[in-house]
Amino acid sequence: MAHVNTVGPSSRMVVEHCKKKNIPVIWHVHTTAEDIRNSFIFSNFYARISQKWLKKLYSKADYLIFPTKYTESIIRGYGIQIPGTVLSNGIDTEIFKKNDEKAKQFLKKFGLSKPIVLSVGFPFKRKGIHDFVAVARKMRNYTFVWLGAKITSVLPRDVREMIKNPPQNVIFPGFLDREELVGAYSAADVFFFPTYEENEGIVVLEALSCECPVVVRDIPVYRDWLENGVNCLKGNSNDDFEALIEKLIVDKNLSDKLSREGRKVAFERDLSNIGRALREIYENILGRCTS
Repeated sequence: MAHVNTVGPSSRMVVEHCKKKNIPVIWHVHTTAEDIRNSFIFSNFYARISQKWLKKLYSKADYLIFPTKYTESIIRGYGIQIPGTVLSNGIDTEIFKKNDEKAKQFLKKFGLSKPIVLSVGFPFKRKGIHDFVAVARKMRNYTFVWLGAKITSVLPRDVREMIKNPPQNVIFPGFLDREELVGAYSAADVFFFPTYEENEGIVVLEALSCECPVVVRDIPVYRDWLENGVNCLKGNSNDDFEALIEKLIVDKNLSDKLSREGRKVAFERDLSNIGRALREIYENILGRCTS
């Protein structure tokens, strides 16, 4: 059995080889046409032609795994009826957990003072980079940190300029290793993720696992597992985000509540649970093949 996680040329070769050998293929859906848009240069053109290509690829599988119900609805909308199930990508809650010492090291390395508003990911328009900076301009007393590889060669000009000349209270340190990333989540007062489109949002799981209170855009992907006011705060505009960030920093009780409840969400998606679910899927598929 093969478990495929990407949509590149090598994945297609693996799948075609498996089909010739009658080896069952599970395709873990991490890519849709919707999450290609507004990313790198020419991404919108690529997104327009990718739906038919993705449909053809995913249709080669014997079984599909979707990270969220939202992603399943997108793929079913392409007309793909292959059997499948929803299963989170998961998070290692033993690695991603609040660490005060790593937080101190992160603050010291970059010479930062709190309050800190953090985001993590490629600096794409789809990820809300423009909104992140716009909110930062209105909240000059807070430090805004966006972590993630800058890959400037493939970014549109306006994003490259934003990274090159950010407001004084915004920094773009680039890519950090996992230990430093845990330190960043542990040091931040708010994790602000204004993305417009995700299939799950691994960085949201990382922040929740590290007990960093989360502010997200109210988009469909979160509606069945993140609850506004319980384990996160949701907004729809930059004015909303400004008010929500301010609320979290001022209201320690609310911040603590979201941190506790967010950690529970991460525990539900711990890799140990995901592993057990995957094993059951594998056994069922193999059982059908041998019966």
